[in-house]
Amino acid sequence: MTGTPATSAPERDGVTGAAPDGTPGGHGNLSHGLKQRHLSMIALGGVIGAGLFVGSGAGITAAGPAIVLAYAISGLLVMLVMRMLGEMSAANPASGTFSVHAEKAIGPWAGFTAGWMFWVELCVGIAVEAIGAASIMVSWFPSTASWMWVLLFMAVFCGTNLAAVSNFGEFEFWFAALKVAAIGIFLVLGVLAILGLLPGTSSPGGDNLTGHGGFLPNGANGLVVGLLASVFAYGGLETVTIAAAESEQPVKGVAQAVRTAMWRIALFYVGSMLVVVTVIPWNDKSLTTDGPYVAVLKYLDIPAAGQIMNVIVLIALLSAMNANIYGASRMSHSLVMRGEGPKFLAKVTGGVPRLTVLASSAFGFFAVLLSYWWPDTVFKWLLYMTGAAVLVVWGFIAVTQLRMRRQLEREAPERLVVKMWLFPALTWVALAGIVGVLSLMLREEDTRVQLYFTAGLTAALALTGYVRQRMLAAKGH
Repeated sequence: MTGTPATSAPERDGVTGAAPDGTPGGHGNLSHGLKQRHLSMIALGGVIGAGLFVGSGAGITAAGPAIVLAYAISGLLVMLVMRMLGEMSAANPASGTFSVHAEKAIGPWAGFTAGWMFWVELCVGIAVEAIGAASIMVSWFPSTASWMWVLLFMAVFCGTNLAAVSNFGEFEFWFAALKVAAIGIFLVLGVLAILGLLPGTSSPGGDNLTGHGGFLPNGANGLVVGLLASVFAYGGLETVTIAAAESEQPVKGVAQAVRTAMWRIALFYVGSMLVVVTVIPWNDKSLTTDGPYVAVLKYLDIPAAGQIMNVIVLIALLSAMNANIYGASRMSHSLVMRGEGPKFLAKVTGGVPRLTVLASSAFGFFAVLLSYWWPDTVFKWLLYMTGAAVLVVWGFIAVTQLRMRRQLEREAPERLVVKMWLFPALTWVALAGIVGVLSLMLREEDTRVQLYFTAGLTAALALTGYVRQRMLAAKGH
């Protein structure tokens, strides 16, 4: 597979409707129903997840004001990964994105491992987001049961993804618009408060950044914990390259999304963290009890701050759930079309791979049931197995780009619409960064366990993919 021409990925992936054996028509075409406005807003809002609104509180508590540095470092790593992925996706738009590229550049076992690892990660994410969204609804309607809301959300987003890809795009467009508006208003209010221009507040200056133990109050260990928390907050950015394959202008869409990644990460993540730790002390207990955004809004005397943020967090959770169902269904469809999954799932109806939508939603719903039946065993193991999955995927992206760039330069240089900066130096820097973060996970007990479980899942998938590759080679495929 490594020697396959660089121009053949879209056909093999099924975007153009080619069957796994290369014959045209196959099981039908995926539609190109996503408009450019959908893709632009998915790229813009995709970086704003529930992890930023809620999970960042633990990172601030660990790192103090240095959480800004932690998000900047992890943000740089993510920018490099997105640039590499953007280079390959712009050259060969494919709904299987990095899985397709890994198969071509490294071998079928790599595409199999990266693809199914990502699918499991997204499906477990669907369950986590459904449970989180249900808990917010139960807090508003105490007489209702959590499972009712989970079932409702699963039915709604499975249904919208079954109908047409434009439905997914429309939901994500408005979800993203609301998230962007919310964090935009938060940043404006924060900056006004920092400058002392907000009525009823006085400028804190740099007191909260340098006081209360200094910029790095818990030393290097605190920064490490904050860095790990920030890295995993960026998970899911890869979905925009999956969506681009079903857009009206795939190459343009990927190029635009990747080129604007830098300012989006800097503004939404680094900027908002800087506002939080500048406005209120990093050791304020409300940062963990209420969440950093609620804590700041309450400090600024914004009426109903807690409920406002609950609505935003709910939107972020539902947005991630919708995107994960979409991403999981397209990744599994790509794998199936390449002969790396159950053949009966390959059928496309009305431009939508409905069987993989159902399969991905069913796995997500089953994971929810596991959280009720065996919360401290099976479900916890699932969470552990996907704890470092995003880093494994990023590692495959970096190695794939190292190998594919030279191939593209030889065979189709005109396809290099987006180029990795300072290749190959920054690709090696990114790969070293990924290995570095994985090594840091060994320092903390909780992340160490996650690393071991993820390593086990990766090894199992890689072994399965390799055995399958050897069997196919023996049969002459």
